[in-house]
Amino acid sequence: MAVLLTLATLRRICAADRFVRRGEWKKSDFNLTTKFSGKSVGIIGLGRIGSAIARRAEAFGCSIGYHSRSQKPNSRYKFYPSVLNLASDSQILIVACALTQETRHIIDRHVIDALGRNGIIVNIARGSHIDEAELISALVEGRLAGAGLDVLENEPQVPNALIGLDNIVLSPHVGASTVETRKAMADLVVQNLEAHFSDKPLLTPVI
Repeated sequence: MAVLLTLATLRRICAADRFVRRGEWKKSDFNLTTKFSGKSVGIIGLGRIGSAIARRAEAFGCSIGYHSRSQKPNSRYKFYPSVLNLASDSQILIVACALTQETRHIIDRHVIDALGRNGIIVNIARGSHIDEAELISALVEGRLAGAGLDVLENEPQVPNALIGLDNIVLSPHVGASTVETRKAMADLVVQNLEAHFSDKPLLTPVI
């Protein structure tokens, strides 16, 4: 989902779809966009999901940096001790960390400005990671090129200011909403129940 939102934002897929449906293609060419390959990608949170995103971004020839609570000793990606430093060195900033008091509004005006007017933000974690008012301001003022959001701060309420923007791709929190993922989740529940009632170690114990 993170890669999909990144591609859709950079290549303005949703805007291009509207351009064709409105019949504007007959009158003019669609504006140039920018590619994903070769970009510098910063990932906030290099856990299971963040690592999976990094592997996929590598396939596009992207350089990968990350910020997390601690440096991953076996990671080949560059560690940044602060989100601000990570944003300064990134063209694409992807949020994939857990939501805590420390990570609420981890994307604020300073981080957005460090990412810069050509940067994009992608969030597939939780809406409250981003200061939504600051994001809207940056998108409107051209201090940020675009954003791809699968989550919002007060979902399912969507600010009208976001709906009216053409440089953002919105998705209704469906990162895990595939047939395959939901089946795997259901299978895991059954396997845990079987283990519990057979007095065997749980596959995913809550510690």
